[in-house]
Amino acid sequence: MITAKARAVDGPDKSFRAAEIERRDLDSHDVLIEIKFAGICHSDIHTAHGEWGPVNYPLVPGHEIAGVVTDVGPEVTKYKVGDRVGVGCMVDSCGDCENCRKGEEQYCLKGNIPTYAGVDKYGEPTQGGYSTHIVVTEGFVVKIPDNIELDAAAPLLCAGITTYSPLNHWGAGPGKKVAVVGLGGLGHMAVKIAHAMGAEVTVLSQSLKKKEDGLQFGASDYYATSDPETFTKLAGSFDLIINTVSASIDISAYLSLLTLDGTLVNVGAPAEPLPVNVFSLIGHRRSFAGSMIGGIRETQEMLDFCGKHNIVPQIEVISADEIDEAYKRVLASDVKYRFVIDTSTI
Repeated sequence: MITAKARAVDGPDKSFRAAEIERRDLDSHDVLIEIKFAGICHSDIHTAHGEWGPVNYPLVPGHEIAGVVTDVGPEVTKYKVGDRVGVGCMVDSCGDCENCRKGEEQYCLKGNIPTYAGVDKYGEPTQGGYSTHIVVTEGFVVKIPDNIELDAAAPLLCAGITTYSPLNHWGAGPGKKVAVVGLGGLGHMAVKIAHAMGAEVTVLSQSLKKKEDGLQFGASDYYATSDPETFTKLAGSFDLIINTVSASIDISAYLSLLTLDGTLVNVGAPAEPLPVNVFSLIGHRRSFAGSMIGGIRETQEMLDFCGKHNIVPQIEVISADEIDEAYKRVLASDVKYRFVIDTSTI
């Protein structure tokens, strides 16, 4: 077994502590990655706090992983020692179901194996990227473009693909009007990517305090949703709305902003249900949809797209001792726009 240093949490109300975890010895198709940076995602916080269901503690979160290959199994063909690589929200799937065969492993009919808070094919609990090393089968590892620094690459493995996938699937591009709800870790990536795809982008945020940032990231317009006039003025305006916030909002009000055949896609995942007035849908053949991350093929496509267009998240690099404080700041919306842990401090 391979011993890795980590930061773990022992319960929903506990602080992070230093820990040692065991990583499996390399199987024939496994890759050993020395983790250099790990992003902090709101999903980490939901899970660490037990808000999405029972958690098998101790837990090591982290599914925005960027690092370097330090060893490979005997049958690995995709990667070699020294390669700059990433790991996202899943580390395996059945590989046999209809969805996996389509390259949509995130929707594996038997359930993909999440990077943390899951159980792998060996029956062991999965532990994530708040650690120094991880072992992953090569089919769930992606290559990071040379022009993207590893600290900036980490959030692309969740925030990047979570927004790229619905923008790609619903055809954001020239001639399309896209609104992004929330300018946080996910939202600022959605703005950058949609703009690079050629869409006309508008940010819908509670206030105008981040307006300058939103316009700099590529938005053409920026509106405060706390102003009721916003919903009157923008009624029927957008082909696609990406809702990135992990809080309860009035979905029916946002649906009214869609044009004929428009779609509102939820990528934020609040713990509570989001009620919908069906008349908000049937009046203009609108759709209310959801999207998770992307498959491995699409994740690599996203990384290559970001490399081509020089798209990186805005990050604040922190030490492992600052994780608890970072969680508090995320919940207070006090981060521009993604925390990234320097794992050398673990």
